[in-house]
Amino acid sequence: MTERVVIIGSGPAGWSAAIYAARANLEPLVFEGIWHPEMIPLGQLAYTTEVENYPGFPAGDVRAFVDSAVAKDRHYNLPPVPQGHEQDGRPHYAVQGAELMELMKQQAINFGTRVVGEDIVGVDFDSRPLKVIRDGGQTVETNTVIVATGARANYMGLPSEELFKNKGVSACAVCDGALPRFRNKPLVVVGGGDSAVEEATYLTKFGSRVYLVHRRDQLRASKIMQQRAFDDEKLEIVWNHVVDEVLGTDDDGVTGVRVKSTADESTKDLEAGGMFLAIGHTPNTSFLEGKLDINEKGYIQWTTPFRTMTTVAGVFAAGDVADDYYRQAITSAGTGCMAALDAERYLADMGL
Repeated sequence: MTERVVIIGSGPAGWSAAIYAARANLEPLVFEGIWHPEMIPLGQLAYTTEVENYPGFPAGDVRAFVDSAVAKDRHYNLPPVPQGHEQDGRPHYAVQGAELMELMKQQAINFGTRVVGEDIVGVDFDSRPLKVIRDGGQTVETNTVIVATGARANYMGLPSEELFKNKGVSACAVCDGALPRFRNKPLVVVGGGDSAVEEATYLTKFGSRVYLVHRRDQLRASKIMQQRAFDDEKLEIVWNHVVDEVLGTDDDGVTGVRVKSTADESTKDLEAGGMFLAIGHTPNTSFLEGKLDINEKGYIQWTTPFRTMTTVAGVFAAGDVADDYYRQAITSAGTGCMAALDAERYLADMGL
């Protein structure tokens, strides 16, 4: 049997593509993955706590809706209800990342999407039909493929960093910066490029002070971005230092960051309520083995502006795997919709 649409990835782009493809009676098959970085079930958003910027999910009795909408056999995957958000005896809080992804998954399933909890480890785009290779070695033939495997934020690899992820350590200021845990507290941003300066200046809206920790004595950011950093009175650049350890407690989360000089290896502690990594992202494309063209940053290249086509006919890319600029859940979902529509039209044009 040759599938009509195979979707690789299960983040906002993957599920949005599945919803649109399923409603077009294309009976999509989604590989949501298990272990590989390219195939984190439910995508990176599953590791995010409150999602306050996804339209349509204002704070409220979210869990009651989630419990009613998501199949009961998947309730085990839902995060605990956040503490301290109760009103009138009910939890009132912004939707959690895993909740939002389970709702998207359920919506796709409701329209007939088939889901396989298995990794795709390779592809063969050299002949027709297209082929994707499952972790066990089996090959699935398909007329179209939507790659929606996302991009993972780069971390430093410190044990203390891992310990405080989602407890004050974040890789997305736009996603998390407005959360109550970061407001009116000193914050640390790590990096020296445009993204780091952009995140640091963004965080000055919420933090009492922002430290930008950079390992060198000059920023890599563009001149205009550097000037913004120099002109911002709430932003202090900590030159020639790297993060040595994230400080904190189980109850309070991050309380500070220990930084080490690159000149003499001396250390000092910065009081901080959070640390934000801005040292780049790695798109999840290794399983493609060079079958699609990528840009200089490693992201899949769209061949037509405002379309999700790649360099292989019938293969489309959606979400952060093809986006090195926005990297937001809503933009990923939008391109997932686009990819499904592009795939539908491709199939119609080919008479498939």
